[in-house]
Amino acid sequence: MKFRALGEARWILGILAAAWLGTILLFPIFSFLIAGFLLFSLYFFRDPERTPPTDESLAVSPADGVVVEVMEVEESEFLHCRVRRVGIFLSVFDVHVNRAPIAGEITHSEPFTGRYLDARNPDSAKLNARRTWVIKGSQATLVVRQITGAIARRICAWSQVGDAVNRGGRFGMIRFGSRTEADFPLDAEILVKLGDRVRGGETPIARLPGPN
Repeated sequence: MKFRALGEARWILGILAAAWLGTILLFPIFSFLIAGFLLFSLYFFRDPERTPPTDESLAVSPADGVVVEVMEVEESEFLHCRVRRVGIFLSVFDVHVNRAPIAGEITHSEPFTGRYLDARNPDSAKLNARRTWVIKGSQATLVVRQITGAIARRICAWSQVGDAVNRGGRFGMIRFGSRTEADFPLDAEILVKLGDRVRGGETPIARLPGPN
C-alpha cells in the first residue's frame, strides 16, 4: 500500500499536469499557478513511513492532526456500550492516510451516506458521510471512523472485512480536510488531551488494559 495514496491522486495529477503543459504553451503567466496546485497535490498525497512504539499495549493514532475531542460517549452502532472517544481533525496540510491503532482483524467495514459539515463540528460524526471500521485485537475491539468534511468528499477504503492489519498499518485515506475518530474501552488510559498534535501510526493515544 506504500504508493496507494499517489494512486488515489492519479486523475487529479494527470489533469493538473496537462493543464500546466497547456498554460506553458498558451498562457505562461498562469503556469506558475497551475504548478503550485500540482506541487501541493503531490504534497497532500504523501505517505511517509511511520514506526509505532514497541510497547504492544499502546494504541497509536489512526491519523495525523489535532485532537479536538476526548470524551466518554455511548457507542450504539457496533459495540453497544460506553467508550472513550478520541476525535482528530485533519487539515488539508496533514497526511490523510489512516492507520490501524492496534493489530487485529477487520470484522466490519461499512460506509454511511450523509452531509458534509465542517469536520471540526462534533455533529459531523453523526451527520456526515463516513466509513466505520471495527478492528478486533487481542486486548480490545476498537471502532474507527473516517468522516468526511466540508471539503473532503471521498473516503478511500484499502482494506476489507477479514483482513489482518498491523498496528500502524495503512487501511485507507480521506481526500482533503476531514476527521477521524477512535473508540476505546472505558478501562483504557487515554494519553492525549485537547489540542495535542498527533501522527498517525506513531503517536500513542491510549494504553490498553492487559488480558484478563
